Amino acid sequence: MIEIENASMLFQNKGLMAKGEPFRAVDKVSITIPDGCVYGFLGSNGAGKSTLMRMMCGVYKMNEGSIKLDGREVYDDPQAKSNIFFVNDETVQYTPFTLNGLARYYKSYYPTFSDEVFGRLSAKLNLPLDKRLSEFSKGMKRQAVVIIGLSCMTKYLMLDEAFDGLDPAMRKVVKNMIVDEMLDRDATLIVSSHNIAEINELCDRAMLIHKGQLIFSGELDEISGGFRKVQLARKNLPVTREELEASGVTVMQCSVSGSVTQAVIKGTEEEIMRKLKGIKTDLTEIIPLTLEEIFIYELEARGYGSECVPNDK
Repeated sequence: MIEIENASMLFQNKGLMAKGEPFRAVDKVSITIPDGCVYGFLGSNGAGKSTLMRMMCGVYKMNEGSIKLDGREVYDDPQAKSNIFFVNDETVQYTPFTLNGLARYYKSYYPTFSDEVFGRLSAKLNLPLDKRLSEFSKGMKRQAVVIIGLSCMTKYLMLDEAFDGLDPAMRKVVKNMIVDEMLDRDATLIVSSHNIAEINELCDRAMLIHKGQLIFSGELDEISGGFRKVQLARKNLPVTREELEASGVTVMQCSVSGSVTQAVIKGTEEEIMRKLKGIKTDLTEIIPLTLEEIFIYELEARGYGSECVPNDK
């Protein structure tokens, strides 16, 4: 189990306009990642996903908080680090190696490295073993590093945009390969991706981070069950946002078109219907939201993207 409690990471800005003020990349994040799950990291660009992953691997030392793998603080603990393999979003550091050379390199650091797994997966993806990775395509490099990560047989595997550069067919092959290998040994997979449909398909738990702060975390079914799109129709006088909020619901987004009001509201269907029963309408319809819609509405509610939209003159 991975326990993250009030984890914070500050970087010192050195740009001319930054005036040396520290930048809080991760701000008091607390989540628990149970054993044997597939956990998704969602977030806007620059939200802090990659920084948090590096903190979890002990690459970055936290300014505040605690990150424990199976009860051990990960930073400066070789035994804790030996249980985790991190595939970051860059592959340039691997380019001098051949795939066989990369296997020998990581075998010297991970005593759990499996030659059987390495040979089987390399054959499955048909990658050349004695060709330098500098000659590989972006997608082939990604496949090679994933093979190494799985061959190290660690309890935790972390993939930062690990499917980037793969064509749709190969994405499916690599995803299935990863899931099969991890499930066979009841290991834990942690994935970050900008592809929300991919997270929804692959993961059973997820968290959303924005500007370094945790927005939500939990099982996907619970997350999806906590939001609803509500359509209310009323002749002559449409339902207003003020009416909805006065009923006690949390409105994330609201729009009116003619006599129909559409709102995104936090809460289960039962909670929302109970609170809205005092509002007289001709029709009230409640629709579940997809994970992608929840992601968009949560970030829109926090002003994400609004600075990119020019004001109407």
